[in-house]
Amino acid sequence: MIVVIELNERDYVQADATQLAKWIRDKEVSSLELLEASIRQLEKVNPDLNAVVHDRRGRALAEARLHEDSAEGLFAGVPMLLKNLSHRLEGEKITSGARLFRDNVASKHSYFVKECQQAGFQMLGHTNTPEFGLKNITEPELYGPSRNPWNHAYSPGGSSGGAAAAVAGGIVPLAGASDGGGSIRIPASFTGLFGLKPTRGRTPVGPGIGRQWQGAAVDFVLTKSVRDSAAMLDVLQTEQLSAAFLTPRFPDKYREVIEKPLQAKWNIAFCLESPVGTPVSDEAQAAVKKMVRWMEEEGHAVEEVAPPIDGVDLMRQYYIMNCGEMDALLTGIEHRLGRALTEDDTEFEAWMLRAAGKHVLAADYAMSLASWDNAAEKMDMFHERYDFYITPATASAAPLVGELSWNVEDQERYRDRMRQGARIDKLELVYDMFLPSLTYTPFTQLANLTGQPAVSLPLHQTVEGLPIGVQVMSRKGQEHLLLQLAYQLEQTTLWQGMKGNPHMN
Repeated sequence: MIVVIELNERDYVQADATQLAKWIRDKEVSSLELLEASIRQLEKVNPDLNAVVHDRRGRALAEARLHEDSAEGLFAGVPMLLKNLSHRLEGEKITSGARLFRDNVASKHSYFVKECQQAGFQMLGHTNTPEFGLKNITEPELYGPSRNPWNHAYSPGGSSGGAAAAVAGGIVPLAGASDGGGSIRIPASFTGLFGLKPTRGRTPVGPGIGRQWQGAAVDFVLTKSVRDSAAMLDVLQTEQLSAAFLTPRFPDKYREVIEKPLQAKWNIAFCLESPVGTPVSDEAQAAVKKMVRWMEEEGHAVEEVAPPIDGVDLMRQYYIMNCGEMDALLTGIEHRLGRALTEDDTEFEAWMLRAAGKHVLAADYAMSLASWDNAAEKMDMFHERYDFYITPATASAAPLVGELSWNVEDQERYRDRMRQGARIDKLELVYDMFLPSLTYTPFTQLANLTGQPAVSLPLHQTVEGLPIGVQVMSRKGQEHLLLQLAYQLEQTTLWQGMKGNPHMN
């Protein structure tokens, strides 16, 4: 017997993608009804959140009516949003949050988008992102700031900040995201979502490129539930022969493995201190301590110890890559435009990285990547003793909107120093420029440079009612263990998730 449910707003915003897909398969709702519910929520909350910067509701509705309930795939009929960075949808705008690309239209799908389409998702549009994905907040000059659904005075983080705001704001149950320095885990921490950064090479890249940020960046999603992320890893995992990095496929289904509890007793390392010596809030430390106590109660061996890696030096090496990549990107744009770029063509951070990048030597770049490999080797040895490494996901709850933006006077002061400084001083100036934002998010970059999987778990809320996540890292290829652990925690009272989120109640 088919039971048709009356889909109200509360049902829609609280359901995860797995539940919505089941309703469609069971013919309790139609894909058109879900898309219309998503559009209603978009109209209701996006004027305040500024999560979505390009919506294609007209085309999406036409597609839904044409193919209503004929779509196939694990998530057939479920609405989804893409990130306005690398998730190209043929015929749709894709700007990377940059004025230079304000009129750019994708000529073909990205492989990530193709896989999502094959899973049956309905594509509603693209979410806000900082210019070129360079920051841990989402406040591009082209579109303006995204805001945190928990409190609109605060940022949802970045660079997948629009995606996080869209999911935590109830517009879609999950959204495309990417992580090149924490850009999935940081917004997850700030908005109470579950955020997984997969192993390097696990998910598709391209076409036209075989790596993003020399392997630091990977595409995935932001979700409300662990099972949605597990199922999306089933959808997206690949052995892409054209990519620079190849990760062996996991032989089982992640969405089935998560339901098997962790049987072994694990050796757990945790650290409360910032790897770059910056402050860590009491609330962020409390979040980790809660998880550590739970792990001990479950019978796991827990030790407070950090891996033997110089966090400050590693961040300097990371910024060398950023500088080189930004110079390469903007030089390519100059060639296509047939003119030199000016200060007015990009935002402050991109200009600074490009200016420093012009002074990065080939030896600097090679040694930078070698330092990543050295850190990866050290972490692999670390994981021979410790199965999981736990830290705060972020050093505090979200910053206020505008708190980490540079005023005009400070921008000009930094530009002058960049123009006048010696080569080594220019690179150090980049570190200084990012230090205020790095102070909020010093823990996530390690997994990007080593290629390891890592998650942000929504286990804590501050006295002000803002979420803070706990980060857990594991060895390369061990997403299944992270997902099993997360799923087990999701069944406990420790898991906060969307509890208290005004958009979910």
